[in-house]
Amino acid sequence: MALPPAMSMSGIPSDPVMKLSSLLSCKQVILDLEGEVCSDALAHMVDHLIARGCLSKSLRDEILDLLKEREGQVSTGIGSGVAIPHAFSDSVDHVVAAFGRSSEGVDFEAIDNSPVNLVMLLIVPETQHNMHLQTLAAIAKMFNNCSIRQQLHNAESIEQVLNIFDADSSSVRAGGEN
Repeated sequence: MALPPAMSMSGIPSDPVMKLSSLLSCKQVILDLEGEVCSDALAHMVDHLIARGCLSKSLRDEILDLLKEREGQVSTGIGSGVAIPHAFSDSVDHVVAAFGRSSEGVDFEAIDNSPVNLVMLLIVPETQHNMHLQTLAAIAKMFNNCSIRQQLHNAESIEQVLNIFDADSSSVRAGGEN
């Protein structure tokens, strides 16, 4: 049974809003992301998700191939030390996300040629194209804030990272499926 749409203050139906923080749990945050190059860092993130039960081991090669294919089109390194690697998969039924922080920096061949220290990985169901675009836009908006990037660099614990995501006002319309 479908629920009625949420109503705005004006009485006009509106989509519920999902905060970016709802995509992450303590199991999905890596404070010491390893890897000198993009492919190594992505493998570390996917292996982390598998080890924490967030992704099936049987999907490892498929997900890494999809991410590699996406990176081959154009780097997801958006500049200012940030990358948002992402891919669609028929094999997941909900958004799977991870956040990683690298103290050494990862070569993502970013648009500004700078090493990447903050990585937000997204694996999105093939059917959720609108949600995918909205989520990418919200993440890019969040990481465009220099203060937030600095807070994430300085966070000493996973809980602090999650609190930073939770405090950020960037959000996604939850009804974003095609």
